[in-house]
Amino acid sequence: MASLDEKWIKKLIRNCFLQYGHDTESLFLHDFEWKQLCEKILLEKTNHEDMDMYEIVHDVIYEYITK
Repeated sequence: MASLDEKWIKKLIRNCFLQYGHDTESLFLHDFEWKQLCEKILLEKTNHEDMDMYEIVHDVIYEYITK
């Protein structure tokens, strides 16, 4: 994954967590968790090219929060 893409996806993930009521202190993810979330988002985008990236991020984060 390109560095710029990774930074952009991490920003989308961070913003999504904030929208779900998590602040920066409660948002502690290990490197492998960030990587897993980014990979899942990219996989979903590959499988559903017609979906908006923001929608995919919200779906993945919602699933992560509620698991």
